[in-house]
Amino acid sequence: MSEPVVEKIQASAKYRELRSKRNRFGVWLTVLMLLVYYGYIALIAFNKPFLAQPIGSGVTTIGIPIGLGVIVFTIVITAYYIRRANSEFDRLTREIIQEATR
Repeated sequence: MSEPVVEKIQASAKYRELRSKRNRFGVWLTVLMLLVYYGYIALIAFNKPFLAQPIGSGVTTIGIPIGLGVIVFTIVITAYYIRRANSEFDRLTREIIQEATR
């Protein structure tokens, strides 16, 4: 048997809005991350000569900064998710709980 607060929350329009926004945002970020990661892996698999080109006259190749870019991209989208979750999603969650516990 469900508790009344849980039923109020599940019936709330704001709860459905939160779920929808959070799910769309999560899917969008997941697709971006998969494109970047698998794009890099595909580049490794299908165009090794491009990645093996040295930068300048040193021994560092183009593949190193691109690989670091994948890591930095991961950190950036994680920080973006955290920022949005801590602001918009947490605000909506507080509002939903306040309305359900009145």
